[in-house]
Amino acid sequence: MKCYCLKSGVFLKRIGLFGGTFNPIHMGHVQVIREVKEGFDLDKIFLIPSALPPHKETAGIIDGLDRIEMIRLAFSDDSDFVVSDVELKRSGFSYTIDTVRHFKSILPENTKLFFIVGLDAFLEVDTWKSYKDLLLLIPFIVMSRAATGQRDTVLQWKNLGSYIKSRISNRYKHSASRSCYIHDVKQPVFLFEVTPVDISSTEIREHIRKGRTIKSLVPKIVEDLIKTKGLYL
Repeated sequence: MKCYCLKSGVFLKRIGLFGGTFNPIHMGHVQVIREVKEGFDLDKIFLIPSALPPHKETAGIIDGLDRIEMIRLAFSDDSDFVVSDVELKRSGFSYTIDTVRHFKSILPENTKLFFIVGLDAFLEVDTWKSYKDLLLLIPFIVMSRAATGQRDTVLQWKNLGSYIKSRISNRYKHSASRSCYIHDVKQPVFLFEVTPVDISSTEIREHIRKGRTIKSLVPKIVEDLIKTKGLYL
């Protein structure tokens, strides 16, 4: 695992946290999270399936143990991706603030944590529990679809900036050199373009119910588990 030496001689590790229902995990998840790991030179990413997501309909979410197993299988070839059951063990809704505090409490103090989230989800962050405290605790990596041109890139940054300044804090400023929005107190917010993948867990579940193939939508090893256990039927 890569480490980064600080002046004190202590080593810094860069860790990403990526949450979701993963119902089921699919090739879109796998591709974008690998791109984020490489793009931010992260040492490890924890994938965190939620128990009761506060902003999603919970009907149709299968047992957490099955979702954990699918994530483990999807990344069985790479130990830098680790599934965490912290939210499944916690009663009640799966609030991000509680998860971030958990990881900050168990990881070395000098660990550099990043919270990874899609653009659509981030544009609702002001509705999250204790979101102001959350932005004091951890930088955000906001994934967006790769822009189709310079104008598209500028528009994405503009839309993100407008939201951040109007809903979170107007003291956030765009830093072109760091490719993020920075604040004098709060943590930075990065916008990171990932390869567009037109796959959704909802689509996969619908395919399964209708007896259609899900080949190429999920890793083969995950497809085999779904078929063997009769998940989503």
